[in-house]
Amino acid sequence: MKKTLPLAVCLIMGILMIVQFFVPHPVSLRFNSMILNWVIVLSAFALVLAIGNLIMYHGNRIRRRQPGWIYSIVTLAGMTAMAGIGLAWGVDPDSLFQKIFLHVLTPLGATMFALLAYYMASAAYRSFRARSLEATLLLLAAFVVMIGFMPFGQYLGRWFPAFAEWIMLVPNMASKRGIQFGVAFGAIATALKIILGIERSWLGGKE
Repeated sequence: MKKTLPLAVCLIMGILMIVQFFVPHPVSLRFNSMILNWVIVLSAFALVLAIGNLIMYHGNRIRRRQPGWIYSIVTLAGMTAMAGIGLAWGVDPDSLFQKIFLHVLTPLGATMFALLAYYMASAAYRSFRARSLEATLLLLAAFVVMIGFMPFGQYLGRWFPAFAEWIMLVPNMASKRGIQFGVAFGAIATALKIILGIERSWLGGKE
């Protein structure tokens, strides 16, 4: 019963949501609106569980003095401070909460994304080595696109930037849509496995 009931609820709700997507009836639209409201309520409960899990995880790291436990203190202190400031002074555009978000968290996020550029450059260096025909074509395409979209590409002829744009709009778009089709079919297959009870990892355990 512990797993049968969640599987039954998942099966019924999955079928109902699929049917309502293809049936634009007022009853179906009201049902979808009601489910979205329930999702918001459940998300609030999930947020409480996530905060509790965060506190337990970092609390254990601090208590056991695991490597990097000082960062756990910073994490819990930052979460507590932001929650307290938001509850005390609100989250209006001119509030202290928004000022901390804009002047502390946003620059930190920009720094993290800036560090990703070095990893991207390293990955591009490894990928663009002409070790095979596919790698050579990838290298040539990348070279043409980079030069074509630079001001220097205009001096090579008017056809060069146009050819670089054609690579982005035709071969690149075709491969991108192929990847999107693969992702979509994979998502559909995974959803069907969950709805039909074939995939049960979300219930916990190894089954």
